[in-house]
Amino acid sequence: METNFIDYVKIICRSGKGGRGSMHMHRAKYVPNGGPDGGDGGRGGHIYLRGNRNYWTLLHLRFDRHIFASNGGNGGKSGSHGADGEDRYIDVPCGTVIYDAETGRFLCDVTEDGQVVQLLKGGRGGLGNKHFTTATNQAPRYAQPGEPAQELTIILELKMLADVGLVGFPNAGKSTLVNAISSAHPKIAGYPFTTLEPSVGVVSYHDNRSFVIADIPGIIEGASEGKGLGLRFLRHIERNALLLFMIPGDTEDIRHDYEVLLNELTTYNPELLHKQRVLAITKADLLDDELMEMLEADLPTDLPHLFISAVTGFNTAQLKDLLWQHLDTAERLAAHAVAHRDKQLEELEELEDIEPIEELDALEDLDDLEDFEDLDDLEIVDL
Repeated sequence: METNFIDYVKIICRSGKGGRGSMHMHRAKYVPNGGPDGGDGGRGGHIYLRGNRNYWTLLHLRFDRHIFASNGGNGGKSGSHGADGEDRYIDVPCGTVIYDAETGRFLCDVTEDGQVVQLLKGGRGGLGNKHFTTATNQAPRYAQPGEPAQELTIILELKMLADVGLVGFPNAGKSTLVNAISSAHPKIAGYPFTTLEPSVGVVSYHDNRSFVIADIPGIIEGASEGKGLGLRFLRHIERNALLLFMIPGDTEDIRHDYEVLLNELTTYNPELLHKQRVLAITKADLLDDELMEMLEADLPTDLPHLFISAVTGFNTAQLKDLLWQHLDTAERLAAHAVAHRDKQLEELEELEDIEPIEELDALEDLDDLEDFEDLDDLEIVDL
């Protein structure tokens, strides 16, 4: 499973070209008025992207680097229309971002299951010669060719969709927590960098509610500069609604470790600073009450925190409550932001419908023009 996580793929896509129109002349023994009856060509196949929740990596596209749609069929006699080319659908996991490989330009984003986005449009089929008949040209001997295909090299990047993203140094207990509170069972060992790929688990909550938690590996000091696993997995943090920072309680300076982690995220993407954050001090089973009180005095006051132990289950239920509380707040803030954006778009559309009125159109007669000329002769007097 460790080699099956593919989150970056580069593929070449090409839509189908349109079929050419037919230049057929109808000839029949007992039909005195024959003439042009060439049919139209069929359109080329489109290329679509489709979100599919059954995929969690881009592994199925790793060895399918050329995706071509079929061409449209040519028109035939008796007005026969050419067959349309078969469309191609590229199934991608939810959270896939698509870029133009040549320019790096953002093209689209697939975030929902069943979401369909047209990537490339197939060429239109050419018109047959029957469309070009006129009073002066009863037998046109030409037809339109089909439109050419569109070709594009794209980059697909998977940014994992999860409600809660775990952020911490190696051996902070992230995989142990995922194993303890969800149905996922990532590899757990006593050495650093045990987790070499993101692992996702679904956490069950009260009243049949649940949320998704993701363990993001490879975050060390200097990761934003390419150290360790580098930037490979930092992109997955961009899609998390809430960031859970996990720092072991037996570390020398919890506040320093937190600031280092936060600095790596903000260096990679400053927008991550606006995400809601919760701090979990792990391995609390190694601490007594007096030591926890001493450590709590040095923790950031503006950050919700909790001492937990995934091994013994200490405060794991309280951690679920804390995460759910902040997730609910994050969803309400996101909904408010979307509503505010939609309201602004509506106001802009209303402004576009207003027609500008020229000043001269508002004047009733030429006397108004004379009034404007008289105003130019006035002197300004300081009071």
